[in-house]
Amino acid sequence: MSIRMLAVELYSVMKRVKELEKKLENMAPGTPGRDEVERELNRERAEQKRLKKMLDGAKEG
Repeated sequence: MSIRMLAVELYSVMKRVKELEKKLENMAPGTPGRDEVERELNRERAEQKRLKKMLDGAKEG
């Protein structure tokens, strides 16, 4: 995957993380669906971390 494609994908994931963080922030504890939002946020954060590592590796190589 090219650096440009990685950067575009990373940007998309970063936007999604921000959206989920805001959504979670506005949900009261115990709200139905909160657990699912937390799981999705954790998945997106993991993807963000993975993409950052890939991008850093691509820049070094």
